[in-house]
Amino acid sequence: MEARNRTLPEWFNRIRTGQLRLPRFQRHEAWGHKEVAGLLETVLRGLPSGAALILEVGDSEPFVSRPIADAPAPTERVTEHLLDGQQRLTALWRAFNDGYEDRTYFAFFDGERDHQGALVPHVEGEGRWRRGETRYPLWADVPAQVAERGRIPLKLLRPGDLTKEIHQWCEAAAGGDTKVLLEHFRVINGLRERVAVFPLPFLSLPVGTPPDIALDVFIKMNTSAVQLSPFDIVVAQVEDAAGQSLHDLVAALKQKVPAAAAYANPADWVLGAAALRENRSPGQASYLGLDFRKLATEWERSEEGIKFAVEFLEEEHVYDAERLPTGAVLAVLAALHEFVPSVLDARGNAKALLRKYLWHAFLTRRYENAAATHALQDFRGLRDALAHPSTPPSAPIFDGSKYPLPTAEELRRAGWPKGRDILARGVLAAALRGGAFDLADGSKVSRDHLRKREYHHLFPDALLAGDGKLERERSYLALNCALITWNTNRTIAAKEPVKYLKQRVENATLGEEEVRARLATHAVPFDELNVGGYDAFADPEQRAEAIQGHYDRFLAKRAELILRLINKLCGGYAWAP
Repeated sequence: MEARNRTLPEWFNRIRTGQLRLPRFQRHEAWGHKEVAGLLETVLRGLPSGAALILEVGDSEPFVSRPIADAPAPTERVTEHLLDGQQRLTALWRAFNDGYEDRTYFAFFDGERDHQGALVPHVEGEGRWRRGETRYPLWADVPAQVAERGRIPLKLLRPGDLTKEIHQWCEAAAGGDTKVLLEHFRVINGLRERVAVFPLPFLSLPVGTPPDIALDVFIKMNTSAVQLSPFDIVVAQVEDAAGQSLHDLVAALKQKVPAAAAYANPADWVLGAAALRENRSPGQASYLGLDFRKLATEWERSEEGIKFAVEFLEEEHVYDAERLPTGAVLAVLAALHEFVPSVLDARGNAKALLRKYLWHAFLTRRYENAAATHALQDFRGLRDALAHPSTPPSAPIFDGSKYPLPTAEELRRAGWPKGRDILARGVLAAALRGGAFDLADGSKVSRDHLRKREYHHLFPDALLAGDGKLERERSYLALNCALITWNTNRTIAAKEPVKYLKQRVENATLGEEEVRARLATHAVPFDELNVGGYDAFADPEQRAEAIQGHYDRFLAKRAELILRLINKLCGGYAWAP
């Protein structure tokens, strides 16, 4: 490996001609406009910006490549692959060429001076937008108005012979004032000199470097700096082994199964399922040992598995990652798809087994620790059970002595399901399984409808913590939670349960029977919730005792209902109220 230096004009020339290109396995732009402006200031101030890494290319390219974003069509043979430095060089190329549709960059001075007394240049990106064929704001393309704001377009500082373009801009900006025109020339040329000599050093891997060595260097440099995801690392390996772009494959997956992204990053989901199919645990260490050619050639298998998993989760009324008790089930369900029969009763029996697995995962402590290892063990047991339906399932998750279902007391201690505790989220998920119709508008839970729902205290927090004199954590319990629309939540506010239920009964066309039915879809007992009248207690201690007594009876009854529900679901039954 050799260390060299190269000025920005030299880099730009290689980008313009196509001599420098990106291996296609590189992820696309990740920088925001704040990072771009910061880099541009670094250039104009002559400060170091790190080193790039290139792989020299001989007669044939070791990787499929693509040009830098917004670069013109290549006119020369590729001689270098940019392995590290894409974000910096892409930002510089696009900003200096005004290549960002939604942003134009300007240099300016605000009076700040360095230790030598010289003015310090700054850079800002002005937001742009279009209406029809017109690009706004209009002033950003009018030299006189740009100059009036004390700004200089970055595109005038780009490397190359811009004498005519700069002269025309300065004339338009000066409005006939020769002195002002010359001052614009002086400032612009001073900044252009800084750009012309700005060095961006690089490390160079020589022609003939084996692709696996180049990939190894690429991975090590990126994981030490940007902390790539498992997908980012594997994408290079798939590109090398199969000659296909994993980015393109994942983009196609997102089109075919758009709901998959609601649960997890589809790329990570694919890798987890692929690892299980190769008898590996679904973790980063396993991903680097995958058969990458097989991963690419069997991509349709992955798509079908994830599609099946999404449909199955939707049947169980589990719609997104925020309500998912544990993500460990995702790869398992997707990998098991090919073992699920496609015909009638056999398929129904297989889905009953998967339902039993799913709810054991949601309502036991099986996946609290060593989730990847346990997922592989359960996958093996479930796979064997699906292949041999007559034998009892051997998946360890069904071992009740090690992973028992929760007791009523454990349910009463489960915390607020907005957190990450598996059991707390499991209780909420079980309650949603019945449809979770809204208390006021009667709408059924769905993925789209979840966006309108909020976590509601059935016994209001203000009531329990105020007159009830309970500690706040006693209010934030899974058994005291229901998902209802934000509008209903605002209407209920801190009212006593008996008061807000009375309003619901009076407003519902079908009366109390309908409200009871809606609560039943949440596994919420109507009678134990329909309590209040605490204003009748003049003594604060008696009021608190009444609230606490009602609340305890409600928790006990709801724990009883949830336990019945859990036993049904964990037995493989499709529970409904």
